[in-house]
Amino acid sequence: MMASTTISGTGSGGAEVPKIAWNETQHRFETEDKKAYIEYVMRDNGKVMDIVHTFVPSSKRGLGLASHLCVAAFNHAKSHSLSVIPTCSYVSDTFLPKNPTWNSLLYSEDLKSNI
Repeated sequence: MMASTTISGTGSGGAEVPKIAWNETQHRFETEDKKAYIEYVMRDNGKVMDIVHTFVPSSKRGLGLASHLCVAAFNHAKSHSLSVIPTCSYVSDTFLPKNPTWNSLLYSEDLKSNI
């Protein structure tokens, strides 16, 4: 089911939300085709999700997939009462500044260097 989907129109506003799956065994959230993903490492006895890497292949960039992956990871963290460490530069430098409501889930900065 790998039909090429073209998202037209107003950019991220009216675009169809891609299906993101939690791949617990590989510690990541990924698109249905598994080509775009966000990886994490659990820390502090499973209470902290350290998001270490976001990857979107060049053929799929510009569709907002990285942001959708972040939202999936942050929603998961919220529903499981986890704190988040945004080690991945996309998360810390791009996603969070544009989506500051997620800052409430962030792990305390002064403890970050001790992990």
